[in-house]
Amino acid sequence: MADNKNKAHLNKLTDQDALDFHSHGTPGKIAIAPSKPLTTQRDLSLAYSPGVAAPCKVISENPDAAYDYTAKGNFVAVISNGTAVLGLGNLGALASKPVMEGKSVLFKRFADIDSVDVEVATEDPDEFINAVKYLAPSWGGINLEDIKAPECFEIEQRLKELVDIPVFHDDQHGTAVITAAGLINAAKIAGKKISDLKIVINGAGSAGIACLELIKTMGARDENCFLCDKTGVIYKGRPTGMSPVKEKHAVATDKRTLTDALDGADVFLGLSVKDAVSPEMVKNMADTPIIFAMANPDPEITPEKARAARSDAIIATGRSDYQNQVNNVMGFPYIFRGALDVRATAINEEMKIAAANALAELAREPVPAEVSAAYAGRKMSFGPDYIIPVPFDPRLIYTIPVAVAKAAIETGVARKEITDWEAYKNELAGRLNPTTNTLNLIFGKIRHNPSKVVFAEGEHKNVINAAKTWQDSSYGEAVLVTRSDKHDLLTKNLDELGIEQGELKIINITEDKIIDKYADLLYQKLQRQGYTPRDCQRMVRDERNIFSACAVEAGDADVMVTGVTRSYKSCLDDVTKIIETKQDKPLFGYSIVISKDRTVFIADTAVNELATSEEIADTAVRMAEEVRNYGHTPRVALVSFSNFGSQLRRESTRIQQAKELLDERKVDFAYDGEMSPDVALNQELLDLYPFNNLKEPANILIMPGLHSSIIATKLMQELGGSAVIGPILSGFKKPVEICSMGASVGDIINLTAIAAARSKKDGKKQAK
Repeated sequence: MADNKNKAHLNKLTDQDALDFHSHGTPGKIAIAPSKPLTTQRDLSLAYSPGVAAPCKVISENPDAAYDYTAKGNFVAVISNGTAVLGLGNLGALASKPVMEGKSVLFKRFADIDSVDVEVATEDPDEFINAVKYLAPSWGGINLEDIKAPECFEIEQRLKELVDIPVFHDDQHGTAVITAAGLINAAKIAGKKISDLKIVINGAGSAGIACLELIKTMGARDENCFLCDKTGVIYKGRPTGMSPVKEKHAVATDKRTLTDALDGADVFLGLSVKDAVSPEMVKNMADTPIIFAMANPDPEITPEKARAARSDAIIATGRSDYQNQVNNVMGFPYIFRGALDVRATAINEEMKIAAANALAELAREPVPAEVSAAYAGRKMSFGPDYIIPVPFDPRLIYTIPVAVAKAAIETGVARKEITDWEAYKNELAGRLNPTTNTLNLIFGKIRHNPSKVVFAEGEHKNVINAAKTWQDSSYGEAVLVTRSDKHDLLTKNLDELGIEQGELKIINITEDKIIDKYADLLYQKLQRQGYTPRDCQRMVRDERNIFSACAVEAGDADVMVTGVTRSYKSCLDDVTKIIETKQDKPLFGYSIVISKDRTVFIADTAVNELATSEEIADTAVRMAEEVRNYGHTPRVALVSFSNFGSQLRRESTRIQQAKELLDERKVDFAYDGEMSPDVALNQELLDLYPFNNLKEPANILIMPGLHSSIIATKLMQELGGSAVIGPILSGFKKPVEICSMGASVGDIINLTAIAAARSKKDGKKQAK
């Protein structure tokens, strides 16, 4: 089952994996980059002295102008004192920094919000509040994190009163918003009103209290809500274990235990500990019980046990490997996005309810095909198994912030009005790079539909690590291919990496019994090219690329990956002896260049040294298809050193003819050329040629030759600070990827995942 596989993956992420991740390259997870050019003396004079004086004077006269002249309007501080770090307890302020950096990364990844982590080294609420109060003008919002109860309640409330920007304790309200969204839909499915629900909350910490208060604001009645802690039901007059916050939610009841409270209850919300709820308790709940068992990593009761006890139950957890995950990442980034965009002074209850309602409504809409594909095996339509959207749903960014911003304006906490909501929605949709989301969906897809991968250079350390990661991540089975003369090196590297013999399947092609089968297959392919059966036997026995390609061609594996130790051309020559290209489809390679504000696809970066006009046109058509699969609208530039005939030479003519071929084919995407890359990518330069067919910068660059494409991508990777994935091969009938020599573990995994996703898209079944 996928559940067990994903749980195994979580368990196999070692402390060393995490330490290596955090220490690799630049330590930590965040950095600050300037948003303006700082290359000339004039740039520096404008950025600092004397130019900076002008905005300073304007802000001194009108503090709200800070939103216009500084980063304040897109900046959130993630602040903690480290008294409740994850499930680890009071580790102190400095030890909380990795978590706060991580939260900052999530703000950027999901909502394009810049963020800085602030660790305040005090457990005294007054000192903490003072420190934050005086720093508050720096930011547009404050996200409090990992502060223990009950101090977190006082800190948040007092800061709300003292500062004029949103203060949001995500441990409380993030969980509450997502829980409320799920509860709205669960109640709808159960045919019950929130005002009539009998609700039991187990866990009287910050999250439990926040869930209870938000649900009451939404209509749940005080007398129907039972809050429990480790002592039992919090009732009026309870003599021990009480606090002002608990007193506020105490009820007049003779129920004393969680078992008592759950008898006849409609809803259980668990924010407590593993195994707090038994199947017998679930059996005694009302019809169509709603069970949110959100303790992590092990819920109060597993969905399997809850459903065995009550087949009519609607169940959610905090786990990604079960359906209906209550995940804060669907809340806080988008709530802050909406609040920042209207320059809100607070995040009030109405804004939280708006976010919950928007999430609930989104779950009732048809799910995009790419999201469903990524969660293969799950029922992705509104019902008991889908009451909450999934975290990588691309619609979240332009759904939740709109609802939050509208609520802020309607309740009078917005400093800025939005009048064109459709334009705002489009702006939100454009904030996130769809490529990143697509890659996440690809990994989700392959986890639910795993692939068997042969790694042709099995002795290389990076290949071994990639294979181990592939298998541990539940993406499928990994097979390391080796030869007798490489076997000792493979064994040595396994030992150095701490990988036990038997954890990964190893095939020694010199000794494997399947050689005859693959030699026969190869001979059928090559017999009319002058090869003898003996030649084919030798090639399969000696050449790991040949052996691995035969395994994929024969259906004994889904994907082949090679290239780390050999030149690209030699690997490609080996593979093309066995794997055929698709009919009427050109074989080419493309690279994905991901920068901070856009993604550009470059082709051909692998195969054709100097493409003909026909090949350029064919590649443009195929790239448009590929790019649509990554969530982009294709805009193709046929790139050259000249612009629209400005320097007529042989190359210009070749590219102009490719454009004419596209004209004849009446293709369904925007394209033009020949043009230089700066014109293709720069709107101002593009506008100098108003007759051209590209009204926005290109996202696909079809290069005039292999030399220029490889030079361009390598320069961008080494000097431009861009992430480059590829080359990715397109056009083979079977999934094969050739890495660049010396590819990192991450590079290998990315290419393998893209190939595996393609194999599933093409309808291939997992090899047995």
